Amino acid sequence: MHILHTESSNGWGGQEIRILKEAVGLRASGNFQISFAVVRGAKLGAYAQKEGFCVIEINFKRSQSFLALWQLCRMIKKQKIDVVNTHSSLDAWLGGLAARMMGKKVVRTRHLSTPIRGGINARLLYNRLADFVVTTSSAIIPEIKEKACLPSHRIRCIATGVEPFEIASSAAQEFRRSIGVKEGEILVGTVCVVRSWKGIQDLIGAAKLLRGNPQFKWVVVGGGYIHHFQPLVDADLPFVFTGHLEDPRPAFAALDIFALLSTAHEGISQASLQAAFLKKPLVTTRVGGLTEVCRDGETGFVVRVGSPESVVEAVIKLGEDEGLRNRMGEAGYGLVMEKYTQRQMLEQMALVFSG
Repeated sequence: MHILHTESSNGWGGQEIRILKEAVGLRASGNFQISFAVVRGAKLGAYAQKEGFCVIEINFKRSQSFLALWQLCRMIKKQKIDVVNTHSSLDAWLGGLAARMMGKKVVRTRHLSTPIRGGINARLLYNRLADFVVTTSSAIIPEIKEKACLPSHRIRCIATGVEPFEIASSAAQEFRRSIGVKEGEILVGTVCVVRSWKGIQDLIGAAKLLRGNPQFKWVVVGGGYIHHFQPLVDADLPFVFTGHLEDPRPAFAALDIFALLSTAHEGISQASLQAAFLKKPLVTTRVGGLTEVCRDGETGFVVRVGSPESVVEAVIKLGEDEGLRNRMGEAGYGLVMEKYTQRQMLEQMALVFSG
């Protein structure tokens, strides 16, 4: 079976990483061939080419819609595509139309948890131009079903799975030393592409409220719009921005508490899953699919959106009780292994594509 992924986003975050990991995993099964149609200059396209996939660049702009539609139809015919998997708004329109014109199946993956427009827009994108809808969070399913008039058998949540990995304790300790964390200190941090909705300002706010407690150190691991938040950090605040790390896993392993304080857009966070797999207690907001992994009082604490004070309360509880951190970490690991491995994701997506 030959699958064509279309992607009009040129970013490199959880959505694009999910697409590539899924493609690599399904190809390895020997049952699927994968190709990509991406926007010009997309990082996903560059990484996919490195992995040996067929990639074409398309000018996904409204002004070039007819040309893009023709290119997609041509690729579907030439590459003998069986299924078109669309991912973002513009490519969902054009990829869905091209697939319909060529008589091919369409799978629409909805990666974000933000509200969708109702009316004809939802009914076309998630119903007429899709045979099946995959979400990365069960939180968004009721809204899509209602606004798109979509029956339950045509939609399901398939979270981005974690591929089990090991990190040497020496690598984690080296990361802690590199950012000045001493033995016995509690490192609180997040790993993400830094964007406006990731709640970085609330993490900084919590650090400021705990300025007088030398037990806590703070870190943000990842590239993105760091320069928007660095001015909020006072010179004497033990708060570090590492920037992009090619391999962030030692940073994950170095944390004592993982915090993701997003204000919007989250599905089931890949970063939260990786932290839970490494037995880190979680502190997250009640946004999108975050609480599907951060189960309040079980695998971590759920805090109020935009509330550094509630973050402080959770961090202090965890920081003062190593046994609590260990219990929540073990519970998170168990949850990931039960429901959220990469193997489970690939098996479920294979069924969707083949069904």
